[in-house]
Amino acid sequence: MLTRLLQAFALTALSITAASAADRPEGKITIVFDHALPNVPGKSMKGVLVEYGPGGASPGHTHPDSSFIYATVLEGSIRSSVNGSPERVYEAGDNFYEEPGARHGVSANASDTKPARLLAVFIVDTDEKELTTPIGE
Repeated sequence: MLTRLLQAFALTALSITAASAADRPEGKITIVFDHALPNVPGKSMKGVLVEYGPGGASPGHTHPDSSFIYATVLEGSIRSSVNGSPERVYEAGDNFYEEPGARHGVSANASDTKPARLLAVFIVDTDEKELTTPIGE
């Protein structure tokens, strides 16, 4: 009896966690800079502003295999996990990078009450149009 009760409780907790993650509002993505690198033929630098409202998040995703990304948190705090690493919270002024082919499993506002923004700078093939692909596609 106790085992069934614990199993039911665990299943309920998992269902609530999955539902709340799916209900989080997605971030707003804006390309703020796009310029071909004159000294590196075929490559461009693209600046992408990511804005999360309170509790906002992006679905797990990858970026083009040609991209190297350097990101700086401009406001608030960002929860992140790349390639299955433990989640880490980055505060305003902190930065991180993503190697080509990385899987960004978690990218979210760490706060449910304050907004967060980050600037991601991509070095990527100039002809690359899609900068983000949801995991599973």
